[in-house]
Amino acid sequence: MMMRPRWVLALLLALGVAAAFAILGQWQLERAIDSGEVVQRTTETVLPLADVVQPGGAAPTKATGQMVRASGAFVPGDDQLVSDRFNGGTSGFWVVGHFVTDTDSASIPVARGWAADEDDARAVMAALATDAPGQAATITGRFVPAEAPEVPGDGRDPHTMTTVSPAALLNLWAEYTEQPVYSGYLVDTDAADGLTVIDSPVPGDDVELNWLNIFYALEWAVFAGFAVFLWYRLVRDAWERERDEAEAAAAAT
Repeated sequence: MMMRPRWVLALLLALGVAAAFAILGQWQLERAIDSGEVVQRTTETVLPLADVVQPGGAAPTKATGQMVRASGAFVPGDDQLVSDRFNGGTSGFWVVGHFVTDTDSASIPVARGWAADEDDARAVMAALATDAPGQAATITGRFVPAEAPEVPGDGRDPHTMTTVSPAALLNLWAEYTEQPVYSGYLVDTDAADGLTVIDSPVPGDDVELNWLNIFYALEWAVFAGFAVFLWYRLVRDAWERERDEAEAAAAAT
């Protein structure tokens, strides 16, 4: 049935229609890419923390990777160790402090530095715990959205932290008194004595694609496939009709 001239011509027609639909889909896809807008962000311009994000709520997308400045004081004794943090391709440990801002008395975790050895990191934590409380400090760092807590793998200490989650840290801060908490943390551009500065690369520019054109491109691809399927369905219907007629004629004979 498929090799009959009429159905071969119908197949060529269906392939031509499918090719036209495919060209239209490619055109829509090219338009989506060409019309994509590169969102350039001035993340390296240091802004006041309060101008970028507010405590107690979700951090806006534009705040991710922004360099900010905050004034306040670290809370001695509230530093925590975060494992499995890479710096220059080497796994190690972060020392994350509890910083309280002057502007709104809100808490925000601050990654104060990196160490390759756990004992070295804990030694720095012990030294930081002896600092006098309330020492004024101004820090400059990159704002990073909060990370989700993770359960340690099998065989590890269940209290091991591998992510910087303000929701988890505030339960460990001894001096936390229900003040607002930022939904993110800062990566300090400096490092506490005994620690290495944490790598904090400049985030890339975002590209906003025209999703409506991409949707149209997918539609044209579906239409192209449907043109070939329609030809197949018509051929099959014709074959089934001839078969039924032949069976009816044989039965009558």
